[in-house]
Amino acid sequence: MRKLVLSMAVLALAGCGSSTPSQTDEGAAGASSTAAVTASAVTGTISVRGTTQPSPNAQLVINLVDVSPSAAGSAPVATKTVASGATFPYSFQLDFKPAEIKSADMYVVQVTLTDGARHYAMPIQAPVITQGNKDQASIELVAEQTPAEKDLADFNALIARIGGMKVSSGTKLEDNASRGWQVFRQDGEVKVIRELVDRGDKGFTSTDYAYKNGSPWVAVQQEKANKDAAPSSTERASWTENGMLVLHEQQNGDKAGDLSSDAANSLRQQSLSIFSLAGGNKKK
Repeated sequence: MRKLVLSMAVLALAGCGSSTPSQTDEGAAGASSTAAVTASAVTGTISVRGTTQPSPNAQLVINLVDVSPSAAGSAPVATKTVASGATFPYSFQLDFKPAEIKSADMYVVQVTLTDGARHYAMPIQAPVITQGNKDQASIELVAEQTPAEKDLADFNALIARIGGMKVSSGTKLEDNASRGWQVFRQDGEVKVIRELVDRGDKGFTSTDYAYKNGSPWVAVQQEKANKDAAPSSTERASWTENGMLVLHEQQNGDKAGDLSSDAANSLRQQSLSIFSLAGGNKKK
């Protein structure tokens, strides 16, 4: 009987002892999730995907940011700006004070690269330092369309759809030219006007004008020796609805360059004139 009682006492003590490590482990896990940050810098590399590489004048901005909801609107923990001359891949280091890092918060490296009208963006976030993340980051930037490139891409997509629109046409004989046009409307609104001007031995002009809410949007004009010849030159321009020039390019053979503001303004005036001549947004 005494042996039985003694054995039960030993088992009871063993059971009590087995619960203690579990509680200690839980406490250790909780402590590790809020452990003080010992790193004092974030390092890494920044590369640019694809063939569209930034010019030497591009500006690079690198920020270490607390993106936790409680830190919304707060200033970056660390920042670095390279006004020009960054070459890629670019190695960076952001120094910070460890005491300023909250171990329960989420921190990311945010990079912006601006090269004139072109912006480069991060397709994915780069978390660092806390919540099991390292103090290093490998960041890849992707070139976004410029406003001019977007206008031209959207214009080409519109031209591809004009076959399904309601079309009307008109002609006008002039002293030195024969002018004809087709108007493509959707729900009574002019989307595209295609104008052909035949000047005989002085050449042939083909122009597509696109509109938004009755305002000139994009114009692409080709000059040819005759109707069936390849274009000798092409001018492209686009505008905002308040008339601000966005796209301005010209191509002569294999050479491409900027379209002058005077030439772009001439295209816009032509766009307004043919819109009026074709009857505007009247339902036909």
